[in-house]
Amino acid sequence: MVLTDTHTHLYYEKDPDARCELMQRCFSNQIERLFLPNVSSRSIDLVFDLTDAFPENCFPMLGLHPCDVKQEAENDLNNFRHELDMIYSYLGQRKIYAIGEIGLDLYWDKTTLEIQKEAFRIQIAWAKTLNLPIVIHCREAFDEIYGILLEEKDAKLRGIFHCFSGNLDQAQKIIDLGFYLGIGGVVTYKNAGLDKVVAELGLESLVLETDSPYLTPVPFRGKQNESSYLVYIAQKVADLHHTTIEEVARITTDNSRVIFNI
Repeated sequence: MVLTDTHTHLYYEKDPDARCELMQRCFSNQIERLFLPNVSSRSIDLVFDLTDAFPENCFPMLGLHPCDVKQEAENDLNNFRHELDMIYSYLGQRKIYAIGEIGLDLYWDKTTLEIQKEAFRIQIAWAKTLNLPIVIHCREAFDEIYGILLEEKDAKLRGIFHCFSGNLDQAQKIIDLGFYLGIGGVVTYKNAGLDKVVAELGLESLVLETDSPYLTPVPFRGKQNESSYLVYIAQKVADLHHTTIEEVARITTDNSRVIFNI
């Protein structure tokens, strides 16, 4: 059995020994493939440090997180266009497996919506040019993101709707666009309702993720998440589909191979 965590920020742990312990716990739980999304230029080196330390297991993705899309003075280094330029400069230097995480977030700041949209479209264009998938962050912005995806839809547009927690209608719209749904710890939450949605979806449309250190699954909810906890998400999905964790691992890992071409 091989499990794949398609979205983890495990690189936030900077202590080498602690990081190795996190990885060893992954291996003990047969989680052997981890995809690492960047969030800003400041985290690029952290992503590459971890992928260099575990090149057979960790795979980098680069993008500008919507919460890091900020409009400042033109000469300010926090200007989102400067951030995009910084990230873009790395795309030709290393093997990258996706553009992400990118998207829209209207939970924290609605005033930046228009520049978030601009950054999202720019990075979608990167992905198409480089023939890479995109990994989408969506928080309280489904209609806005879906509208952009409809406009951008073509043979090259593909990827993962990260941390999906929407309803069945939204899930089907995403699947119809050719995207996969990233299922994380929320599926284990009693009152979230995601379990009912996932039970109605075919495994061929799903990939698994932790989004560690966030969204810790039951039975560790309330504590810091880590990629080794992916087994609890996989087991919940298996229970919902009345199948084995081995079958969930096989199908979702195969899905990740299709998406990332590795």
